[in-house]
Amino acid sequence: MQPASAPRTPANAPRPGRRWYVAAAVLPVVTTALGVVLGVHALRDAVDAVDTGHRFAGGDTVTLRLDPAHGKSIWIRDRGPSSRQSCDISGPGESALTDPGIDVFLTRKETWNPLFGIDVSQAGEYRVTCSSRGGPSQYALGEAGGLLTLGGRLFPALLLPVVGLFAGLVLALVTGLRRRGHRRRLSAARPGSGAGRPAEPVVAPGGGSGRP
Repeated sequence: MQPASAPRTPANAPRPGRRWYVAAAVLPVVTTALGVVLGVHALRDAVDAVDTGHRFAGGDTVTLRLDPAHGKSIWIRDRGPSSRQSCDISGPGESALTDPGIDVFLTRKETWNPLFGIDVSQAGEYRVTCSSRGGPSQYALGEAGGLLTLGGRLFPALLLPVVGLFAGLVLALVTGLRRRGHRRRLSAARPGSGAGRPAEPVVAPGGGSGRP
C-alpha cells in the first residue's frame, strides 16, 4: 500500500498561497504576546528590586547571602550617595564595593538610591556594615537596577508588538501584490484570452484578402 500523496496546489491557483495571509495575521499576535511576557517579567523584577522589608540602620552589621552570579547593590533610603556614607564588607572570598551608577527605586512613601554595588568572588555569607556622617540612615540590599533599568528592559517589550504589526502589514501587502500579478499572468496565458494568437487576415469586399 503506497502512502497517500500530499494534495497539490492547482497549477492555475494564484501564488503565493493564502496561508501567507494567515502568517501575516498571526505574526503581530505572537510578537505582542512575547512583549507582554517580557513586560510582566520586567515589572515583577522592578517591584522586588529592593528588599525594603529587611532594612538595617547605620552602624548595624548584617549577614547577607551573596553569589557572584547574581549582582547585588546596597541601597540607601531618602538620600543620594555622597562621601558622607561608607560601607564595609567581609566574607569567605574577595569582595569589593563598586560604583552602582545612577538609578532610583520608589515605594508609596520612600525613595531609595543605589549606594554601592557589591562584587564578590565566591558564594557565601558576607557581613556588611554601613554608616553615615550626615545623620541616621537606613539601608537595604537590592538588585543592581531600579526604574532606569526597568525602562531599558521595557523598551524591547514595547518594540516587539510594533515590529510585529509592521512586519505583518508588509507581508500581507507583498502577498497581495504577488497574487494579483500571478493572477494576471494566468489570465493572459489562458486559452481564448487572445494573448499570443496570430492576427486573423482581413477579408476585403469581393472575396479577396486585405493583404497587398
